[in-house]
Amino acid sequence: METKTVLPERERPTASVAHDAADAVTELYRGHALGLMRLALMMVGDRGTAEDVVQDAFAGLYKRWSRLNDRDKALTYVRSAVLNGSRTALRRRRRPLRAVHAAPVWSAEAAAMVGEDRREVMDALHRLPHRQREALVLRFFADLSVEEIAAAMRVSTGTVKSTTSRALAALGRILEVEQ
Repeated sequence: METKTVLPERERPTASVAHDAADAVTELYRGHALGLMRLALMMVGDRGTAEDVVQDAFAGLYKRWSRLNDRDKALTYVRSAVLNGSRTALRRRRRPLRAVHAAPVWSAEAAAMVGEDRREVMDALHRLPHRQREALVLRFFADLSVEEIAAAMRVSTGTVKSTTSRALAALGRILEVEQ
């Protein structure tokens, strides 16, 4: 026998609120899902997990749409949810990430050179602490401003600047050792 959970009247979404949420979240998904998928992929290193993280972030946004104070910041909310989901996925892993990143192929020589450089950088990036990796990915891959990164990571702008600086220095040290 199935039991139904009945929400109190004040917590029940009205049909118009549900319709508004569906339209708004669908529009946001169409405009930003691919970029957020790439962000999650850079953080977790495998496509399946990245897709799950992004899907969960959008599902959470839909569920909480009626409680958002500033709906203009929905993208910031989803971006933060993707970062948090990526952190959770990485914590659940029992072994370190060993992602294989394929370079675009122009010629055999170019593919070999670019592929090796990209693999070295990606391996070095994934050896950084999670927060440093997040700061670099958001800054240089997602091309976000310091203020946008601070909002996504839920830290101050000063923390973003110092974390990015330390991450670049650490990345340089890792890559020098491998040379």
